[in-house]
Amino acid sequence: MVSYTYGKILTRPAYKFWVILLGLLVHILVFFIYLYKRKQDPSLRVLKETQDKLEAAGYKAQLMKEFENEYRRKQEFFSKKLDQKEMNQHARKWTETQFQKVVLDKTNEQLKKNGIKSVTFKDTFQSLLQQPIFLLLTLIPGIFMYLLIFIYSNSYVKYIFERLIMSLFVIIGVAVFVFTILYISPLNPAANILGETATKEQIASFNRLYGLDQPYLVQLWEAVKGILTFDLGNSFTGNEDVAASIAKKFPITFSLTLVSLIMAIIIAIPIGIISATKPNSFLDYSFMFIALIGLSIPNFWQGLIFILYFSIKGHWLPATYTPGDLLSMIMPVIVLGTALTASVARMTRSSMLEVVNEDYILTARSKGLNYQQVLWKHAIGNAIIPVITVIGLLFGGMLGGAAVTEKVFNISGIGSYIVDKQFIPDIPSVMGGVVYVAITISLVNLIIDVSYAFFDPRIRSKMRQY
Repeated sequence: MVSYTYGKILTRPAYKFWVILLGLLVHILVFFIYLYKRKQDPSLRVLKETQDKLEAAGYKAQLMKEFENEYRRKQEFFSKKLDQKEMNQHARKWTETQFQKVVLDKTNEQLKKNGIKSVTFKDTFQSLLQQPIFLLLTLIPGIFMYLLIFIYSNSYVKYIFERLIMSLFVIIGVAVFVFTILYISPLNPAANILGETATKEQIASFNRLYGLDQPYLVQLWEAVKGILTFDLGNSFTGNEDVAASIAKKFPITFSLTLVSLIMAIIIAIPIGIISATKPNSFLDYSFMFIALIGLSIPNFWQGLIFILYFSIKGHWLPATYTPGDLLSMIMPVIVLGTALTASVARMTRSSMLEVVNEDYILTARSKGLNYQQVLWKHAIGNAIIPVITVIGLLFGGMLGGAAVTEKVFNISGIGSYIVDKQFIPDIPSVMGGVVYVAITISLVNLIIDVSYAFFDPRIRSKMRQY
């Protein structure tokens, strides 16, 4: 398995580079073994014999003569003066190239005829990998190379590994983009925090304290390094630890968003399926009309209406969110989940309507299968793929765009935290909040991508072939 996987990796340039780099010491050792075997390679003897045989037969001189005759005819045709020195130079170069090509072709024919295989570095490495003693001796110096080979050998693990690498680049890209926007912002953190009465010396001291007097690339490197090492430093306002602040606020937003997502899935998917199975019916029109209303209502207006009727007038639910109070979660969850529920319901209906008219569904019905069996076993599994995609995208939008809802219900989450810090701008706080939201969204997208293979066997098959 290790030998076969190594051979497949060499066909992928990116993986080939990393497998050689991670196992450099092992490759150097195998290279010396390859050189030793190369000296005893029988194909070299056949190559030398073929070359000597052709030279003895005067084949090279024949090629030279053919080229010279052709060259003379060409010069005469174009009425050009014959340059003997130039002709000899071109003749030698062309003859050598053609001669070596013929030698290689005849050598390969002879090797194939006699069943002789030439020694290559790839074959040498693969043959050594088939020997347990070699694996044992090179396990420590090549541990990272073997780990990469193991990852590549499992299609699902490789798929997840590649998505994680892609997510890493996305996160770094987000960090660079956000920092650049904050860096070129006309807002001055020192002036905004110290106030209008601050002197130039105080502003310079503030900038020096937080490294704002450093060049762009230096500040960018420190910001990216802090994100990768989970050391975000202190915020400009309050000198509080950014990582600790995000650790307190992010779970609040994430839990509200997650509950809203679960609520949307539980409500929207059955509604979408019912609407698709009863198209153009009263239920279909009613559900889709309600979904359209849900898409059209702005979050902040819906939140204010809820507070007005359910808190101020009805005194049924608290107007502000309190961690640990389940009643205070009801209104924010409904407001966050309304648009998501409407979008998922409409997408489920559209996807189901498209699938139920496919040929394989009609074939299953013609074989006498029960409609409910066809619906649950064949239709929903195929229709759920675009729905999962929409859920992943909307969840990311909810997580990053929950600031309005948080402001309405006075929720101390990551969204309102980023908005408050943006107007300073408090670069460490904004960078930390945005990037860690991006990390969460990347992980959610990874889960969505992996779930495709769970629902669709065609995707599983493609993953194994890739």
